[in-house]
Amino acid sequence: MKGIQKSKIMDEDGIRRAVTRIAHEIVEKNKGTQGLALIGIRTRGVPLAERIHEKILEFEKVDIPLGLLDITLYRDDLSTINVQPIVHETKVPFTIDGKTVILVDDVLYTGRTVRAALDALIDLGRPQKIQLAVLIDRGHRELPIRADYVGKNVPTSNREIISVCLGETDKREEVLLLEKT
Repeated sequence: MKGIQKSKIMDEDGIRRAVTRIAHEIVEKNKGTQGLALIGIRTRGVPLAERIHEKILEFEKVDIPLGLLDITLYRDDLSTINVQPIVHETKVPFTIDGKTVILVDDVLYTGRTVRAALDALIDLGRPQKIQLAVLIDRGHRELPIRADYVGKNVPTSNREIISVCLGETDKREEVLLLEKT
């Protein structure tokens, strides 16, 4: 979806600070790293999960399990996306049974992506607890889902779009507020 840029919400430093804060909050809320696992939701949740993982490793000196989740086949709008959806790899090379799993995504909007991720995650095992970390929470929930860790709350209208650009996927670092065209 395209749009006209209204403002820059975060620059590279802002993203870095938000990721660092989220990593600290995860460790603090869970009273350490014991039993934690991070799983990024494709596409931009994966590099964010990797960054949070690096920060936790940096200040806790603990290498917690890290995975990535493709939710394509769990989406409730699958039939409207494409006749032949492109399915990517889910890579969770550890058991999630009994763990506190932190799902990571870039933007929380209606909650439907998270619902699909929960369904996909439950197919992999039975975690003790599931928490959600997002870089941006823009409101407009259609499902009763909330994030446990938020980089920035950005109230938006339905005519606006949040565009998260990360170096790993977009070759630049910024979060933009766009007006739909």
